[in-house]
Amino acid sequence: QVQLVESGGGLVQAGGSLRLSCVASTSFRTIDAWGWYRQAPGKERELVATCTSGGSTDYADSLKGRFTISRDNAKKMVYLQMNDLQLEDTAVYYCTAQIRLLKTYNYWGQGTLVTVSS
Repeated sequence: QVQLVESGGGLVQAGGSLRLSCVASTSFRTIDAWGWYRQAPGKERELVATCTSGGSTDYADSLKGRFTISRDNAKKMVYLQMNDLQLEDTAVYYCTAQIRLLKTYNYWGQGTLVTVSS
């Protein structure tokens, strides 16, 4: 079992920055892959970025260059640095963790709200 808790959301003006954090509580030694997703009001949930325990990263094309995902394996934490935030970045941001055993297990946090104002 993995429990995820996000933090760092809030209200920011357009052009500003925020850093989201997510910590995993789990007896698993390693989180095999992390992810950040977001869901804007009235829209479907979408992928923001992913990061493996080895450090390989992937981003939604539209966010490359503004958002950076990173992780601390020892602390079982993942971060999302968001720069030059735009109104359309307003959303609830969710952290995910993936454990790969004989099956793959995916876990989700409760989400943290990011609101970008003009």
